[in-house]
Amino acid sequence: MSLPAGVQITLPTPQGAEKILTKDAIAFLAVLHRCFDKRRRELLANRAKVQAELDNGKPLTFLPETESIRNAPSWQCAAPGPGLADRRVEITGPTDRKMVINALNSGAKCFMADFEDSNSPTWTNMVNGQVNLYDAVRRQVDFEINGKWYKLSQNPATLLVRPRGWHLDETRVLVDGQPMSGGLFDFGLFFYHNAKEQVARGLGPYFYLPKMEHHLEARLWNDVFNLAQNYCGVPNGTIRATVLIETLPAAYQMEEILFELKEHSSGLNCGRWDYIFSFIKRQRASRNAVMPDRSDVTMTVPFMDAYVKLLIATCHKRKVAAMGGMSALIPIKNDQAANDRAMDKVRQDKLREVTSGHDGTWVAHPALVKLAMDIFDEHMKGPNQYYVRDDHVQVRDTNIRDPKVPGKVTDEGVRDNVSAALSYCAAWISGNGCVPINNLMEDAATAEISRCQLWQWVKYGAKTASGKTINAAYLKPIFEEEGAKVAKLPGISPAHVQISKDYMLSQVQAKWPSEFLTSDLQHHLEGGAAPAPKAAL
Repeated sequence: MSLPAGVQITLPTPQGAEKILTKDAIAFLAVLHRCFDKRRRELLANRAKVQAELDNGKPLTFLPETESIRNAPSWQCAAPGPGLADRRVEITGPTDRKMVINALNSGAKCFMADFEDSNSPTWTNMVNGQVNLYDAVRRQVDFEINGKWYKLSQNPATLLVRPRGWHLDETRVLVDGQPMSGGLFDFGLFFYHNAKEQVARGLGPYFYLPKMEHHLEARLWNDVFNLAQNYCGVPNGTIRATVLIETLPAAYQMEEILFELKEHSSGLNCGRWDYIFSFIKRQRASRNAVMPDRSDVTMTVPFMDAYVKLLIATCHKRKVAAMGGMSALIPIKNDQAANDRAMDKVRQDKLREVTSGHDGTWVAHPALVKLAMDIFDEHMKGPNQYYVRDDHVQVRDTNIRDPKVPGKVTDEGVRDNVSAALSYCAAWISGNGCVPINNLMEDAATAEISRCQLWQWVKYGAKTASGKTINAAYLKPIFEEEGAKVAKLPGISPAHVQISKDYMLSQVQAKWPSEFLTSDLQHHLEGGAAPAPKAAL
């Protein structure tokens, strides 16, 4: 196949993906890149500027220049798209064929097919994931493996797609010599091939948007949507997008983000694990922001509670969904007592969400769908809770960045972070982005929290409850011990464990933590270009 002028793809098309990487689809990707990549890179540079201001002591706050948007009572977002009025339980996961079928058949209202944090972005994964979604949209995704047939049900969940965040490049596709945005690649291929088909089937092209840090990043997505709809002949306002509020700066701009996307918006989501990661990373220069064990940073600690209350109040003020967070617990086999305790934690988490006013929640495993559904069915009688309004919610800027979290740093907590970081990174480099660790289905966010906490504890000389100072000398034997365990796990290459150990040890001793481990490690994947030299933020 000849490529459009100025486009280079550095790896061959995977077998069976010829219907995805067509010349016309790639031409559309080139249009997206040429129209929007310059702005994307400028917005990423603005993140570095904000970080420098934070490092110099300027706190985050609500933007004075957008106060009129927050105070205007009249504007609202678009009505829910077909299939999105009731989102009480959503299941998430990567885009491999078996997962797509099982998730769509799970009984959940919606399935978020993930090209981002629960996916390792190998070329094969990214392109074959598009094949699987193309086939799922057309109800032709059935397949057989090891003598077992997987077939799509008659009433599958509504499909939403999460492309990669603005920070990630698709290094195997070059336009005019520059790698294109991973998010534009994921969005562009899915939209080009499936938008009209979804509309014809009575639904629409629906997306989750990750990792944004400024309302102008939402404006960029809105401009992408407008161009895409016009280019492909889809009516304006057909797209719906839910934004994950999973960075500390975005928590101060929730209404502005909804405003930028309002004709395409379908709500906000509490991306809780990435939010904790961002909370630590953006306040990296503050000794007062040192966190205790990861397990102590729950949804009820002050800064998380403030974030949840503000998100629900903001969404219901503008008549869109306020989605709750992920339950990463998975069923525990061969230990009924442990499984009962785990399921009780899920019940308590989902009960807290629905009684707080959330319109839906996330689960990571099909076995949890009914449990979550039963709780929302009992406490949410209508399709959503947009009517639940508390106009007296007062969340101050200081509440959102309040670092006070009760708890301790323990030797067990340190070891858990080392284990999670190594296990996930080694699996990710090996091509798996959705990893069961200690009865939890983990994605990149867990590894990111673990990485940043280890860095933070070393940076500020934290001591464990047993009195040990956390430094490189303390951590190195733990990395060796946990690395040896990870190397024995199925599907993990010892070489990838070594890469992960070297990377994590360099990170915990760095002046500042790197922005994203997925950006740092991407060059280890098939066809990944070596990372360009860059200064830390």
